[in-house]
Amino acid sequence: MAAECGLKRLMMKFGMMVSPEGTPKERYDREHVDKIWARFESYRSGSVEGRDYGLPTPNPFDKWHASDRYAHQSNFDQTGVQLHQAGAAVIVELIKKAQREGLLV
Repeated sequence: MAAECGLKRLMMKFGMMVSPEGTPKERYDREHVDKIWARFESYRSGSVEGRDYGLPTPNPFDKWHASDRYAHQSNFDQTGVQLHQAGAAVIVELIKKAQREGLLV
């Protein structure tokens, strides 16, 4: 969930419209990280500020689903967990970069 929120925060800076409550206005932006990874690119590539904020491919969350949040620990394998951790770390670094560069305060 933190990865999803980080991407959406950057998407807002790159032009994603949100309601006063902070909810994305477009239905297809109200998705979870497995879908938002690709949506991020459309906002990033359409923004001058997004020039240096690309994400690696493939999407490390493409096999993740929101219902996985409630799955038993035994349903996860080491490879999948490491992939998700690496994906989240990429987003953490993008957020830190945005803060250092004054894009996010």
